Amino acid sequence: MKDEGNNRSVADKQELVAQVGRNIRQMGAQSVMTSQAVAGRFGLHTTDLECLDLIYLSGQASAGELAEVAGLTSGATTALIDRLERAGYVERVADPRDRRRVHVRVRPHAIAPIKAVYEPMQQRMFELWSRYDCDELALIADFLSRSTELAKACAEDIRRDTSPSPPKRRAPRSGGRGPEKV
Repeated sequence: MKDEGNNRSVADKQELVAQVGRNIRQMGAQSVMTSQAVAGRFGLHTTDLECLDLIYLSGQASAGELAEVAGLTSGATTALIDRLERAGYVERVADPRDRRRVHVRVRPHAIAPIKAVYEPMQQRMFELWSRYDCDELALIADFLSRSTELAKACAEDIRRDTSPSPPKRRAPRSGGRGPEKV
């Protein structure tokens, strides 16, 4: 059976979809590892670094907006903002239209050392991405945008699911040997 629009079989398409899934998981895992390395370098929690990036990308955010996109409680969001503010990375700014509302903004000079760590990687990535033509880049951008929106929705579904997690069990000790392979 052929897939509409090209000469690949349905089985080929299923394998490509599975490969994209594996590649996205690998990219996500690598992104987490990179974030942990950078966060550790600056004495930050990984979540703090990622939320700092979310604030940077949006220009500013209210605590409520940050809590929503990060999936944090209001208390956890306040603690996160407090840590970032104490470290000098962000500042709280009153909303000029509603003085009861506060926005959090990145302090550009304070994040310059973090940006400097990412800069060589960003240059290499831009070089790679520049090898694609405009149509390919548009397709990649669409794929990433739609996949990110779907991932956000799935994360929200997971947060809303109130079913209990299975209990954590400790693996039995194996007489001084390393853990048994599964």
